[in-house]
Amino acid sequence: MRSLIIANWKCNPSTFKEAKILFNSLKKRLKKIRNVEVVICPPFVYLSSSKFQVLSFKLGAQDVFWEERGAFTGEISSKMLKDLGVEYIILGHSERRQILKETDEMINKKIKATLNNKLKSILCIGETEEERKEGKTFEILKNQIEKALSNLQTYKLRNLIIAYEPIWAIGSGKPCQVNEAMTAALFIKKLISHLYNQKIGRSIRILYGGSVNSLNASNYIREAKMDGLLIGGVSLNSKEFVKIIKQLN
Repeated sequence: MRSLIIANWKCNPSTFKEAKILFNSLKKRLKKIRNVEVVICPPFVYLSSSKFQVLSFKLGAQDVFWEERGAFTGEISSKMLKDLGVEYIILGHSERRQILKETDEMINKKIKATLNNKLKSILCIGETEEERKEGKTFEILKNQIEKALSNLQTYKLRNLIIAYEPIWAIGSGKPCQVNEAMTAALFIKKLISHLYNQKIGRSIRILYGGSVNSLNASNYIREAKMDGLLIGGVSLNSKEFVKIIKQLN
């Protein structure tokens, strides 16, 4: 299976002009990439542009609402995103959990909505520095996974991806050690096997995210045996981002 590399642009760039420059740079640099699946997740406002509909990479969104339509001011549904050509949706990112107070119950409803519309859900999980120091990493991961996947049918998990993003590593310049990331991935697979079955546990894709750069990216794939990466800040630097991808191509 090809490595899955996801670019989370977050609330960047500030203008469509800047977004087009970044997009065109990526499009040019990614032309010969064949062995890596690349997903770009720009802000909602850029998704509808025809400029972003290309074959060299796929489109993802950074969030979604759990209802398909109705009086929900400011929200965007799975059907709307799918209609724009979106295939992947990031859910439960720590920034939404911490800053916007998104709960596991809300994330559960969003996962169900995206999977019901046959979109690929990227469930983000991870512990804080304090929780890590207290030895609660596995407890936190277990709790987040169980609540996020509550009452979810087994067959729908084929479109679920889990991104392990230790909160203390995101944007800190202090990436998780490769052996720690591998241990977390093995724990996640074991937990999924217990909650569902071993076939699902073995097949589910696990990504790593948190201060990823061109110096450490390949280690998470080749040594920690991750199925891919969820990349934030570095994805806004097309040269550095493509350098990571070429290492895995």
